[in-house]
Amino acid sequence: MVATHDEAHGRSAAFAQLLLSSHERLTGTPLSAAAFPDADEAARWLYGTAPFGLLAHDAGPDPVFRYANTTAQKCFEYPWEEFVRLPSRLSAGPDAQGDREALVRSVTTRGYASGYRGLRTARSGRRFWIEDVTMWNLLDAEGTYHGQAAVFRSWSEM
Repeated sequence: MVATHDEAHGRSAAFAQLLLSSHERLTGTPLSAAAFPDADEAARWLYGTAPFGLLAHDAGPDPVFRYANTTAQKCFEYPWEEFVRLPSRLSAGPDAQGDREALVRSVTTRGYASGYRGLRTARSGRRFWIEDVTMWNLLDAEGTYHGQAAVFRSWSEM
């Protein structure tokens, strides 16, 4: 089956539902206070309009990003086609790898973590802080693990 444009851009209604439902199930709070008439509208809003950065990586041994909304793409300076081929570990420079890995391990064990602030590296080499971060496991309704997602509600230059 060939993916539609929306599915290829991680904007499918099913993926939006996974992001939204797993966040609320694990953290006890909705990812957004916005009310959506349907899952397609939620997917469009998360990808193109949300005022926060939203990322997700797969469940592989060296996880690769599978989703980055437009806010995250602007912050990290990667177009979609490059972002979704990027191992998520490369979002942090060498000096921030230990901190990032500790967060990923904590989320894997506990389901989610919030209040994180971490140093990240854009495609150009520019370094910036992601702040007010919540990271959570992407679990579907049956409990199947699909990777992890993170939302950062603010960011600032280093």
